[in-house]
Amino acid sequence: MKSLELFAGAGGLGIGLHDAGFRPVNVIEWDSYCCDTIRENKARGLHAVKNWKVTQGDVRKVDFKPYNGKIQLVSGGPPCQPFSLGGKHGAYDDVRDMFPQAIRAVRETRPQAFVFENVKGLTRNSFRNYFEYVRLQLEHPDIKAKRGEDWANHFARLEQHHTSGNRAGLNYRVVTQLVNAADHGIPQKRERVFFVGFREDLAVSWHFPLATHSQDALIWDQLHGDYWDRHQIARKFRLCPKGSDRVSKQDKPSERPWRTTRDALFGLPDPEFEHENSAIILNHRFQSGARSYKGHTGSPLDEPAKTLKAGVHGVPGGENMLLRPDGSVRYFTVRESARLQTFPDDFLFHGSWGETMRQLGNAVPVDLARVVGESVAEHLPRTAA
Repeated sequence: MKSLELFAGAGGLGIGLHDAGFRPVNVIEWDSYCCDTIRENKARGLHAVKNWKVTQGDVRKVDFKPYNGKIQLVSGGPPCQPFSLGGKHGAYDDVRDMFPQAIRAVRETRPQAFVFENVKGLTRNSFRNYFEYVRLQLEHPDIKAKRGEDWANHFARLEQHHTSGNRAGLNYRVVTQLVNAADHGIPQKRERVFFVGFREDLAVSWHFPLATHSQDALIWDQLHGDYWDRHQIARKFRLCPKGSDRVSKQDKPSERPWRTTRDALFGLPDPEFEHENSAIILNHRFQSGARSYKGHTGSPLDEPAKTLKAGVHGVPGGENMLLRPDGSVRYFTVRESARLQTFPDDFLFHGSWGETMRQLGNAVPVDLARVVGESVAEHLPRTAA
């Protein structure tokens, strides 16, 4: 199935959708470092990206009309700084808001479906109206803003159109969902909002994939399962997990356990003390200077990692760290961070440590993209768009 990938970043969403069966006719990204990362992996023959056509440039200058009727899916993660909890919170007053371009791509290409991802901050009460505005535009992309019309008046027209029952033109059935990646097997507590839409004429009935992993299942595994034995941890170093009082041995959860940082890093040598072994692994080099301070305490080994951040203060504010059981901290290497984002181990990131961590902090976890993509693909006709 053919797709169009916007705001591709380092390729997390695109690789996951590739694994789900989608093949992009174009991959568009303005950031040169991200494009270099994808191009370098193309040159290395990495399966998921080797046939990608990469367009580096401003998406606002791209004409999407030639793709009309030729693709099944439009996907992407519109830049999230306008909505990020760590950003300036500009939303619709922020020139970096690229949702208008995502909506234009849907309007001009008329895909069977779309998948867009953004930060949890978009669901905050202060942005609620804009969240609904985005959703209504995706439901009715033909109802364009008039020249000089502000977003509030356009929003009012969309509401009026939506409640009128008029289904003329291009319409989509849209599902929005706030998702914790850990609930889908990603070793990271990463909350993101998804917009998934199906063209109305397809009459698709769809729901977001149900959670397959849970915190309670992890607690049960650490209390009564083989978690510690699997990792060969001596009894004196085994921790009692938070929330252990709510999980009994008799009531084993049906879900699989959340994957932890220790699970994700399994098999990787410690870059701080095993230099020779670490040197032969892609992007696995120790980065000095980590320190713990209020609000930046690192990720415990035996829980899913905290959200990897791209950040604007230093290198993600110093939070992308491993917290060892003895209380010491060190930065995650690029490879460790890639594991937390479920990138394949042979995927090489281009640029300095800080630059690659920015790429990773902005990425969609590959396996989460695959889970969503597989579910979407199952509901699309295997015919021309």
